Amino acid sequence: MEAERYNKILDISFKFSVRIVKLYQYLVDNKVNHAIPMQILRSGTSIGANVNESVFAQSKKDFISKMQIALKEANETKYWLRLLHASGYITDNEFESMMLDNKNIIGTLVNIVKASKS
Repeated sequence: MEAERYNKILDISFKFSVRIVKLYQYLVDNKVNHAIPMQILRSGTSIGANVNESVFAQSKKDFISKMQIALKEANETKYWLRLLHASGYITDNEFESMMLDNKNIIGTLVNIVKASKS
């Protein structure tokens, strides 16, 4: 796999995790029902955690598995972002910005998984 693409996913997934932590704190500070902030915190930070775990994957199969889990978590995070936006807890601009980052992560992960499988 291309080292540049791999370094990119490490970087963007970490930065996204930081944004998710800040979003979580904002939601908690604004008294949003505890369940939703916890869900997006778990799924949104799990993306970067799984990507980071892949650094020391025991095999190619393990590496692909970690990336696929990160991809699933990114997709779940997309759902929570949509729900927060539709419920009026985040603005259009916040939603669009976070969705753009999430889309970038998903696209990069899809490319890494495809390249790793071939």
